[in-house]
Amino acid sequence: MKRLLIEFSESARIAFGALRANKSRGVLTTLGIIIGIVGVVSTMTAANGISNSFQESVSSLGADVLYVSRIPWVFTGNFGSFRNRPNLTLEDVEDLRQQLPPDQIVNPSVQTERSVKFGSVEISGIDIIGTTEKQTLVSTGVPEVGRFLTAFDVQYKRYVCVIGTTMRERLFGSENPMFKTIRIGRSDFRVVGVMEKQGSAGFFGGPDFDSQIFVPITSFVRSFGSANRDLNVAVKAPAGVALDVFEYELMGEMRKVRKLTPTQTENFAINRMDSLVAMFNNIMGVVVLVGVLITGMSLFVGGIGVMNIMFVSVTERTREIGIRKAIGARRRAILTQFLLESSTICLIGGALGLLLALAVTAAINKFLIPASVSPSIVILALTVAAGVGVIAGFVPALRAARLDPVEALRYE
Repeated sequence: MKRLLIEFSESARIAFGALRANKSRGVLTTLGIIIGIVGVVSTMTAANGISNSFQESVSSLGADVLYVSRIPWVFTGNFGSFRNRPNLTLEDVEDLRQQLPPDQIVNPSVQTERSVKFGSVEISGIDIIGTTEKQTLVSTGVPEVGRFLTAFDVQYKRYVCVIGTTMRERLFGSENPMFKTIRIGRSDFRVVGVMEKQGSAGFFGGPDFDSQIFVPITSFVRSFGSANRDLNVAVKAPAGVALDVFEYELMGEMRKVRKLTPTQTENFAINRMDSLVAMFNNIMGVVVLVGVLITGMSLFVGGIGVMNIMFVSVTERTREIGIRKAIGARRRAILTQFLLESSTICLIGGALGLLLALAVTAAINKFLIPASVSPSIVILALTVAAGVGVIAGFVPALRAARLDPVEALRYE
């Protein structure tokens, strides 16, 4: 063991000495590794940030809630099979309430896009959500300022609204939005609350929760109409009841509401958060795989560059290798020396690439999309860099270890 440590330390000393003697060559060799690490790490940090943001956003929708809608959130096959399904109506919601226990939480919601105006500021394409006072019971989002909608607002069709944090910033700036009147479409609504920040699931077509505006569903119908709109119904599972069991029960109750015979297929869908998360994970897995494969090509090119430089280094130092072997150096010592040299070059390139990737990640996070660095990404980047060095340097190191000392000493 002691002999191995002595051989390793001696090989390391010679390897680092060779790197110091050829600084310019080492710097040029690391460029390919730096570019590769920047590409791979930036891809992974962007994917990691998007995934964290998505998970945080969908968690606000409630893990113990089922969502009844006309069309499933995730489906395969022809969309035409769902297109002719009848929309859910407020009458269906009331019938469902009658079928379920009195304390069951059932919350209908409907959505449209309208322009929103306050003073001289006008923003188009804003999500307007018509809902009830039970919205905060089926999601984790609560008002940060003011209050949410009440049963009184819904029953008497009051023109009040609760806005997201992004809407407050875009419409009011630093001004207090409470009890100010904004114009949504052609109707005026008074702001009674501002929701806390919830994030966005909009990277794949999902909603930006902070840009939404909530209004009583009755006022929504009066202002924007209900014809040909898809109504969604959130139903909270009772405490202590497994979601799978409750889904089966809800399916049966909805079949009664829709008056379907045992032989008829469902003309509605029951959705769960885990199906949406699974779809997102599948998409992100493919995106990350493709991104890493594309950016990883530069690592491959960088590894080829390291291998070529190591072949040159072995050729230039053939006589040195012969002298070391002549005075008793073993093959493994020569092999270790050149592997240390190649892996050190790649580790230096990996460290520099990681620093650049952190700067790129900060820029992406500020100007484009959420991006975050985790310790696992840092460890993986450095491990990959070292691995590239070992693989790229193995063949040149093996060639050096197998040199015949007599022939090596004759080399000019």
